[in-house]
Amino acid sequence: MTTPYRKKLIEVAIPLEAINAASAREKSIKHGHPSALHLWWARRPLAACRAVLFAQLVDDPSSHPDQFTTEEEVEAERDRLFRIIEDLVKWENSTNEEVLERARAEIRRNFPDGVPPVYDPFSGGCSIPLEALRLGLPSTGSDLNPVAVMIGKAMIELPSRFRDQKPTHPGKPERLHYRGAEGMAEDILWYAHALSDKAWEKIGHLYPKVAIPKQDGGGEATVLGWLWARTVASPNPAVRGAHVPLISNYWLCNKPKKSVWVQPVIAGSEISFEIHTGKPADPAVVAAGTKAGRGANFRCLLTGDAVTADYVKAEGMAGRMGWRLLAIVLEGKGGRRYIAATKEQEALAFSEIPDWRPEYPLSQHPQYMSVTNYGPTNISDLFMDRQTIALNTFMELIPEVVSSISDVDYKKAILSYLVMSVSRLANRQSTSTFWDTTGEKIQQVFAMQALPMRWDTVEGNPFSSSSGNFIGQVEYLAKTVAAMPCSEMSTAERQLDAQNVDFSGYVISTDPPYYDNVPYADLSDFFYVWLRKGLAGTYPELFSTMLVPKQEELVADYKRHGGKDEADSFFLEGMTTVMHHMATQGRPDVPAAIYYAFRQGEVDESGFSVKGWATFLQAIVDAGYSIGATWPVRTELVGNLKKNKNALATSVVMACRPRSADAEIISRVEFIRALRRELPAALKEMHRASIAPVDIPQASIGPGIAIFSRYASVIERDDKPMSVKTALQIINEELDQYLSAQEGDFDPETRFAVTWFTQHGFEKGMFGDADSLARARGISVDDVRHAGIVDSSAGRVRIYKREELEEGWNPDSDRHLTIWECCQYLVRQHQLDGLSHDTAVLLKKFGSDKAEAVKDLAYVLYEISDKRRQDRQEATAYNALITDWTELTRQAAAVHDTRRDGQMRFDV
Repeated sequence: MTTPYRKKLIEVAIPLEAINAASAREKSIKHGHPSALHLWWARRPLAACRAVLFAQLVDDPSSHPDQFTTEEEVEAERDRLFRIIEDLVKWENSTNEEVLERARAEIRRNFPDGVPPVYDPFSGGCSIPLEALRLGLPSTGSDLNPVAVMIGKAMIELPSRFRDQKPTHPGKPERLHYRGAEGMAEDILWYAHALSDKAWEKIGHLYPKVAIPKQDGGGEATVLGWLWARTVASPNPAVRGAHVPLISNYWLCNKPKKSVWVQPVIAGSEISFEIHTGKPADPAVVAAGTKAGRGANFRCLLTGDAVTADYVKAEGMAGRMGWRLLAIVLEGKGGRRYIAATKEQEALAFSEIPDWRPEYPLSQHPQYMSVTNYGPTNISDLFMDRQTIALNTFMELIPEVVSSISDVDYKKAILSYLVMSVSRLANRQSTSTFWDTTGEKIQQVFAMQALPMRWDTVEGNPFSSSSGNFIGQVEYLAKTVAAMPCSEMSTAERQLDAQNVDFSGYVISTDPPYYDNVPYADLSDFFYVWLRKGLAGTYPELFSTMLVPKQEELVADYKRHGGKDEADSFFLEGMTTVMHHMATQGRPDVPAAIYYAFRQGEVDESGFSVKGWATFLQAIVDAGYSIGATWPVRTELVGNLKKNKNALATSVVMACRPRSADAEIISRVEFIRALRRELPAALKEMHRASIAPVDIPQASIGPGIAIFSRYASVIERDDKPMSVKTALQIINEELDQYLSAQEGDFDPETRFAVTWFTQHGFEKGMFGDADSLARARGISVDDVRHAGIVDSSAGRVRIYKREELEEGWNPDSDRHLTIWECCQYLVRQHQLDGLSHDTAVLLKKFGSDKAEAVKDLAYVLYEISDKRRQDRQEATAYNALITDWTELTRQAAAVHDTRRDGQMRFDV
């Protein structure tokens, strides 16, 4: 029986603006978000995953001509589906059963014989399997990385397995009724408090309260953290090997209304540190610390000699670095308090030796593990003695704390979450943390996707009630567990190489590794050694290896594979194998959704990723997929209009179907003809949908590469198959030609201005050149000047800058109105007020035809500014306008023209 082909919504249209806005907003959500369960480096936003899954599974109305007989009916139905998605992606609706059930019902309507299961073979942070579960779909994820697999188990397996259970702890329950994983979350927190109490009994003497000096009020306070700096012996032999600190800056707190810093005091070869408050005499000195330039260059506090980067590296590699306590941070009712370090506090930190250390080799990857350039060779080197003792103690006491739980499987579940909480604590208990002088808090190890060298660090107190404490880590985790979706559907997370997955019967939605992006296996060792210590007995197969598997990780890592060409081949072959299995085994009636993440550095001047993007697409095409649509999903906060809204989308989602078995072979010429025939209509639709200009190069890949990938092969003039990289270049050329052709639809004065702007920007040019350009368009320079576009004097011509344009301009009274003026005045108003009443009123005055022409011109001017003139600031202005266009036109439509009083008003 042949499966009927029905286009899904994702292959035709999605409400991109709403998805992007929700995805960006999600970055600011902390409590209850799955990212708070345990750190993972590359999570796709839940909003995007939820929307993409829904759009994968729901038919586009054009697939049902019997139900929707006119274009108007198709659009109305599509708008209804869009409204479901727009509600679905809002963070506050992620637990709204009414909204979720509306989406689930729509999916069930499309699959009357039962909803299909979803598979993500690169599950990573588990966003896609989690959202599949939330939409009522059987969900399976797998990953080669055991840390990712454990995160997935904690997100989709365990909450569903023990759903709707009351807590089992012997204390008083917090509520009468428990839904989902709320009871489990309460148990996690209860047993965590019991664990913290037992740990305090054992090692609390290492974390005593400290006396506050009388001049600071006296009494005692709990230590929040100890601020340390690394030391090396002075290179000057005159001080006989005395150690000097390597301090990146002296600030302890640097806020507008609060300044605290340490100041070194030298007495012979002894160095001590005083605490100072108020405004320093020379803030630059405080900010410099003992640094002397970039990198690992410092100066000796005792002699003033240079402590060079080579010297620091040599001392570190020889194992001769030490530690020096700079200051102590205390908890206080009025905020953080800082006191001077003491020798007693410094000695206390090294007064006991850990019984066990994670003595496993630290990855030597030069790009992401720069800490290894200065001596650390084992993971244990990333933890001070007291930190190691604390992590050991918490981990070793967990089995004892949960021993009273009678249900063996539930006991394993609570144990798993407590172990993950200790792993979370490790991210705040390491020599790779640092003190945030603005937020006055401990910043995690992985503030970036790397392990850099930290010259000064903060050692947190796990028993405090502030930044970096253990219970705080558990509270984040427990709130996340309580909010997890729970389902009776089959859910699973397993460790598996993606090349060995059987996709039979599955809908595929996945976020694969991105060519030569970060090798997460190297970074994951930091957590793996602690998770393995606590969970090897519970999940023996998952934690059977000494460290995270690396050689099989599907990234183009030149370090692992002996060169860039070898790494490129490894990635292309491996990814093609995975994609081939997906294309041949996956469910044929639903397109696969494949994500690709962009990095700013991998995009060239043409707007396309140079190597990674082309290689990734080549793997998809070689595997037998045809790419039907590409959607740029913005996953970073872009700020307000005064900030740069020109940042590239970080993800592109591709909808892919298996290529037809009888696909043709065509020539290069035929491919270009097909592009010229089909691409303009697709690009017009993108403009109609107000896709931001910055995203057009990526979005245009969809219709362009869809043409390329639907053929078995495109043959070059030398009879060799065309590469994806060449196809992308041709698509980009056609995009440029399309934008250039749009200029012919504008009035002659606007066409003059576009060409003059391309050549000169806002700078002056010769009158003779302007005259020739104007005559070619059937007008004179005087016509353009009369239109208020250019200034012409002393034999020179220039376009007016927006700040020079007439104040109080009104298109209704302009007798020589041009699209150029409308666009520039609208951009100026938008830059001034953003989405405002005045901006909407101005757009309303243009009328629908001129408004569409203004939008087309904004696209053209963005492309000229960004690519040809390399003027990012000017490009940003046009991009920002288009980004807000949909909402702006909605507001303009609500404006009523009341010309009797000369005012406009909103229809509220």
